[in-house]
Amino acid sequence: MFSYRHAFHAGNHADVLKHITLIATLRHLMQKEAGITLIDTHAGAGLYRLDGDYTETGGEAKDGVVKLMAALRPAGAAPVSAAPVIDDYLDLIASYNPSGLLRVYPGSPFVLHSLLRTESRDKLKLFELHPTDSRTLNANIAQLEAGRQIAVALQDGFEGVKPLLPPPPSATGSKRAVVLIDPSYEIKSDYGKVSACIQELIRRFPTGTYLVWYPIIPRPEAHDLPRRLKTLSNQTQRPWLNATLAIGQDPTHGPDDRPGLTASGMFVINPPHTLKAALQLALPQLLTHLGRGRGKGQTLDTGG
Repeated sequence: MFSYRHAFHAGNHADVLKHITLIATLRHLMQKEAGITLIDTHAGAGLYRLDGDYTETGGEAKDGVVKLMAALRPAGAAPVSAAPVIDDYLDLIASYNPSGLLRVYPGSPFVLHSLLRTESRDKLKLFELHPTDSRTLNANIAQLEAGRQIAVALQDGFEGVKPLLPPPPSATGSKRAVVLIDPSYEIKSDYGKVSACIQELIRRFPTGTYLVWYPIIPRPEAHDLPRRLKTLSNQTQRPWLNATLAIGQDPTHGPDDRPGLTASGMFVINPPHTLKAALQLALPQLLTHLGRGRGKGQTLDTGG
């Protein structure tokens, strides 16, 4: 069950979609002063070396953040104009690479940490079950000296998240929470666990914002998941947004080569009303810069 490691996929096109959606969501929610409880159910190690053994093995960042950065922030040239949320994302990546060389990629815990507000007393709860990644995550988080603002647990995030909702009230009395769920899906049961978890979380805290990343692969469970999340949202009268990005087949691959992951989606329940417009600008640009062959495309659907 521990075969999946975030490090193999750090900075790929799926991370780009996931983190841009996450940043766009939080930027809007944090316009209000009230504090937010942020929860990452499958946190990984937090920080990744793009020149390390794991990422070099798959080389997935070259078709993701590396390609996007080269197109929009070319070395020795002026930045290329892009959608605001893409600029926001690239600014964050650049802040971890002050030399200008793209060597470090911040995973979701550090994307979330970068947006934490001390004055609003935002809290970040991180879960990671892989023992090695959990130790690395703890060490990476310790360097931030964030104290009690960030908590790390060696625990199954599907279970660990439930007692945290509803969240404690903020200083203003309001209760606010954002939950990111992005398991590996290498275990087939993860698909069912995601929908069951979301159903339970909506019951516990209907007004929370829930972001689910999922792979788009030729597997029945993968195709069923966004449909099940739509049904859950509609049944509970919660608004939803579903964004997908497919970069297409690698034209350099032969018929016997494994294609790897070429598409993924982000399903957001209770999205901020600004998220659709932000992604309407960003997704076509991501496709322009990351799309590479047959099967490329992007979609954006909303409901509720």
